[in-house]
Amino acid sequence: MSTARPPVCAVLFDRDGTLLADVPYNGDPDRVRPLPGAAEAVALARRAGLATAVVSNQSGIGRGLLTTDQVHAVNERADELLGGLGTWVFCPHTPDAGCACRKPRPGLVLTAADRLGVRPDRCLVIGDIAADLLAARAAGARGVLVPNAATAPAEVRRFAARSAPDVLTAVRTALGTPVREHRACGGRPSS
Repeated sequence: MSTARPPVCAVLFDRDGTLLADVPYNGDPDRVRPLPGAAEAVALARRAGLATAVVSNQSGIGRGLLTTDQVHAVNERADELLGGLGTWVFCPHTPDAGCACRKPRPGLVLTAADRLGVRPDRCLVIGDIAADLLAARAAGARGVLVPNAATAPAEVRRFAARSAPDVLTAVRTALGTPVREHRACGGRPSS
């Protein structure tokens, strides 16, 4: 009996530090800067027929530092710069709120998968900290760490076997199976 996992049908990207330069509690669309390779990674995933989404903790809302409208404005600007990511799901709660959505809990991943019409085990979560990969695991999805200067060294060591040097390499690795398999995923395409 084969224990091979089915091919990836959706890529769920973390926002800050993965797709965009991390500007803490950013509510200003003019400060949105895609990271190198981010637009290419999104385009590659979409060309291969993968659904795409963003899953992001946005505790600035719960802390009173941002409004939901500001987060939406930043997301819209990122969507323009990155070529369209489909579904955006974010947690507005503070770390101590005990919600089910805040990464490393699975809520954001499960919600994004549901909105895309893809089973969680057919999703790949790409992020820059352990919470991203732990949320993937908790939801039954796969995870890839793309470390940056803010990633804790212990997290880099812990997830070394499930890491990539950049987001574009992470997507290329996910596409290790033939593209025709990805096109057969059957989920709702992101638009």
